[in-house]
Amino acid sequence: MLKLMDETDVILSSLLLVNSRTPYRELAEKLNLSANAVHKRIQSLIEAGVIRKFTTKISLTALQAIIVIIHGKSEAESVNNLHEKLGKNQSIYWITLGGGNYMVIGAYVKSMGDIGSLVDFVKKEALMPNPTLGILPTQSNPANADLEKILRPLDRQIIYSLSNDSRKPIADVAEEVRVTAKTVRRRLSTMISKDLIEFSIHWYPDVSNDICTTMQIRLKPSIDRNAAANILKRYFPNLLTCFQFVNIPNELYCVIWTKTMKQLKEFQQRLANEEVVASVVSNILYTGYIFDTWRDELVRPERTPIQKSSG
Repeated sequence: MLKLMDETDVILSSLLLVNSRTPYRELAEKLNLSANAVHKRIQSLIEAGVIRKFTTKISLTALQAIIVIIHGKSEAESVNNLHEKLGKNQSIYWITLGGGNYMVIGAYVKSMGDIGSLVDFVKKEALMPNPTLGILPTQSNPANADLEKILRPLDRQIIYSLSNDSRKPIADVAEEVRVTAKTVRRRLSTMISKDLIEFSIHWYPDVSNDICTTMQIRLKPSIDRNAAANILKRYFPNLLTCFQFVNIPNELYCVIWTKTMKQLKEFQQRLANEEVVASVVSNILYTGYIFDTWRDELVRPERTPIQKSSG
């Protein structure tokens, strides 16, 4: 049973988060390991519950969906069961709980007009009167303007077949959707080239004894956020991800992985001493949840037509 992840486990997980269908041989080359060693590490992460699903979805870029992060302190007596209420919202895909009733909520919305109702929902159900809302930059591909026509019924069947196991062999997918393996391979190649599809994982690092922490990094005035983000890249793999919000200038919102509290303290001190950083506020996270959303419904049988964002 996995007790602690090492840096290789974290880098491997990061690679799978970006593309969970990456072949073992390619992962092995990037990690300087044998393919067999990579396979054993992935199996250990699965058995420990750190990786719980290899997912396939229509890409957020193709959907022109807007990603928002809502975080703040809940006034509920206990936040332990709030995820059950919040997870019923079809836009919320990720909830993490931290100390002092601190919550982080990730969501996809179809347009800017949907954000207000989402924030109102969170305020009510999470008892969070003063949430902070961060909006991530929206990426789109003009070539995919009419996604309903570009994404064929067969494509949706293929995505659905891979939705809970992105590493499923092509031969198995072909048998499920009743076409040849050559056809499945060709359609997957087309979807990948057009950025219509996304392979990732459901990752739960909290089940190990490692420590995950959010850090709100306030930058000094006139500091370019992109330049600052490039400086922080050298903190990888401890710095798992770093969000830049279009509506919050001079701030980066990062998620940090460390093995011990001592390492976390040293990491925060190093960040605070960076020339570009004005202040760092940390919140330790202790558990998380992932939910299906409207995005997942788009490829289910008897689905509703794809609705793209107008924002």
